[in-house]
Amino acid sequence: MVIPTFMVATLFYIVPEATMVPKGAKWAVLLLIGFTTFLVPLLSLLGLRYSAVINSLQLPNRRERIYPFALVSVFYVMTVSFFYWKLNIDQLLLVTLGLVTVSLVLMTVVTFFYKISAHQTAMGGWVAIVGVLSVKFTSGPMFYYFLLVIVLSGLIGTARLYLNAHRPSEVYAGFLLGFGICFPVYYHLLIN
Repeated sequence: MVIPTFMVATLFYIVPEATMVPKGAKWAVLLLIGFTTFLVPLLSLLGLRYSAVINSLQLPNRRERIYPFALVSVFYVMTVSFFYWKLNIDQLLLVTLGLVTVSLVLMTVVTFFYKISAHQTAMGGWVAIVGVLSVKFTSGPMFYYFLLVIVLSGLIGTARLYLNAHRPSEVYAGFLLGFGICFPVYYHLLIN
């Protein structure tokens, strides 16, 4: 849930030339995105946990993941809709939020049939986005930032395996879902 905020922070502060959001508005937009894609969903998950709808915030059971994932998907759809209909916002920012939302909705659908790593879905999307940005904007820090995101993705995937939260196929499937959704759209938007 925090990765979308990191994605937008990447656009605003690592590659500021990527968006047309005014410098003075970036902090407010970032806070709004953090609130709607992290804080509200987190509080909702805590509410589900303390009302005994889910047994654990780790969501180890595939069936138990469906309701929280669907609920968070609704929050993300509302966020993207708000940015699209109510704010005159940059296309790249809107596409980024849209891709995250599509990834989350598809992950929710997949969860009806197969447990998939939500962490790696987010990381796969972030790797894809930063990878395309590093090709388009070849400034010095982008290459190192890309390497950092790849290493973080590997560490998170390894941690999920070490904690026995997922099987390797679930980690790989999550990464491929996020990467497969974000890379082609971002590549087409920025490179073609």
